[in-house]
This record gives sequence, C-alpha cells and structure tokens, in this order.
Amino acid sequence: MALALRFEQLLQAGEIGNYAELARLGHVSRARISQIMQLLWLSPAIQEALLFLPRTLSGRDPLHLRQLLPVAVVLDWRQQRALWQALLAKQEGGGQECSR
Repeated sequence: MALALRFEQLLQAGEIGNYAELARLGHVSRARISQIMQLLWLSPAIQEALLFLPRTLSGRDPLHLRQLLPVAVVLDWRQQRALWQALLAKQEGGGQECSR
C-alpha cells in the first residue's frame, strides 16, 4: 500500500512520467505496476488498515496482493469493507495473525 501511495506521489509530482517508467526503474512489468496501483482503489479505511498492520517479523506476510485485488476492483466501499472483513476473518480462522 505504501508503495502504491509513493508511486502515485511521484506520478502526480511529475518526477516519473508513467507506469512504464516506474516498471523500468523497479525492474518489474507494467502489469505488476498496474496491480500495485489498483490498491489505490481501496476505500480509505482499508488503505489505512493496511498501512497500520503489524510488521511481519518472521515467515510470510499474512496478506498478499492476490487476495487484495478482488477487493480493490469492487467499486462500492461498503461492499469492499464486507469483503475486507471476510478476508480478515479467514486469516484469523487460518491461524495467521492479523489484527484488522
């Protein structure tokens, strides 16, 4: 989430011209940049929750981009929040720690 916000800031300031330039600088595909930027479609409440998740000290992060993208493409923020809550409930039920 922080990366998407930073990329958006760079684009808005004109420091980076477009997604293709971001992809070249980051050594990733334009498609991957597009996926990262789709996180900006999440409701502000979900964006904030992502930014304040506890740091993962060992192992893998409990949430992955592939889990968040289906939430981000839903336009209605109320529906997004319901999907977000379901995702968190699934995480908690799977024995993985996630506070929000």
